[in-house]
Amino acid sequence: MPQLQRRQLLTAAAASAVALALPGCASTTQSKARVVVIGAGFGGATAAKYIRQWAPEIEVVLIEREAAFVSCPLSNLVLGGTQTIEGLTTGYDTLQKKYGVRLVRGEAQTIDAAARQVRLANGEVIRYDRLIVSPGVDFLFDQVPGLQTADAQARVLHAWKAGPQTVALRRQLEALPDGGVYALHIPKAPYRCPPGPYERAAQVAWYFQQHKPRSKVLVLDANPDLVSKKALFLKTWNERYRGIVEYRPNSELVRVDAATNTIETTLEVVKAGVLNVVPPQQAGRIAQTAGLINTGNRWCGVNFQTFESTAAPGIHVLGDATASAPGIPKSGFMANNHAKVAADAVIALLQGREPNAAPIIANTCYSFVSDTDVVHVASVHKWDAGQKTLVPVQGAGGLSSAANPLEGQYARSWARNIWADALL
Repeated sequence: MPQLQRRQLLTAAAASAVALALPGCASTTQSKARVVVIGAGFGGATAAKYIRQWAPEIEVVLIEREAAFVSCPLSNLVLGGTQTIEGLTTGYDTLQKKYGVRLVRGEAQTIDAAARQVRLANGEVIRYDRLIVSPGVDFLFDQVPGLQTADAQARVLHAWKAGPQTVALRRQLEALPDGGVYALHIPKAPYRCPPGPYERAAQVAWYFQQHKPRSKVLVLDANPDLVSKKALFLKTWNERYRGIVEYRPNSELVRVDAATNTIETTLEVVKAGVLNVVPPQQAGRIAQTAGLINTGNRWCGVNFQTFESTAAPGIHVLGDATASAPGIPKSGFMANNHAKVAADAVIALLQGREPNAAPIIANTCYSFVSDTDVVHVASVHKWDAGQKTLVPVQGAGGLSSAANPLEGQYARSWARNIWADALL
């Protein structure tokens, strides 16, 4: 497959969000190069799969601590009651059996960039020629007074990593008496999204409207205004969920009392039947221990032409952990796009070629505002040599005109396609 065709795949159509697999590319080298990938989410799993497809002569080792992938996109529907966590879960078997990815179940403990080695928690050492790190996010609980202990975190959930906490938060909502208050605190941007906070508010409001019509959703946002799809969400809350959703901006968190489900912000003190606090975030732990965080003490700087770390040569960082370029969200779809640019670049570098000098990536974020109706925002981003970063393409992408069920069908199809693109 010519290099031009492979790069054309990276110029994704923002609205369709459907990535197609291409045949593998013949190598120009005879040595058995090894790429190690840490983290098998939207970024890591996609990178591992596409390197094996495009250059099957390269060995790929994928390190992942979890037994299966659980999708953050659509996870808010579990809170609304129209999705199950099982329906969002996909195993890693196909990556191994179909594509020949070697999966290592374990925790990456340290990275020795000089020796090009990854050490696992069990003591195993794995060498690499190129390393891809897709560690997701960790939570800055030290910035949330009252939530530093494990007991407090078990009471006041974030449910910002799809899985057991998502199910536990749903159970809290089910146990809330009609007339109770669900309070969601949103940290200052940037943060992982999805699961989107404003979508979450709509999903809980939809559930209350159907089953607990006297209950309320209180959105306490540390940001001065909605940071995504503002007009569409305000329209939803004002028209569909009037009297249920109340939005309060500039609500910076002061402290949490987990024992009483009380939150103090810079504006007020609120006691809720269900308190859902999303802490501030930073790049995942392995990025911290490896010294890859070099932007704002929270994120990993990268060269967006290759996603190679600006802190450690030979290491590429994907997804939520990266310091975002202008207008780029920390979304699963973006991580999937990052992975393809990085996969193409890693193959080129291992084969002694120059990587694509002008990558283009795209993003679409769908938000369910009811059980069926959805809104979206889409964008396209291209490399700008003068600014040395990815910039939004003017006139590309856009917003929904209004929530509608057809976009709900698109959103579910998008989810199935991206899960398949990364894992199947």
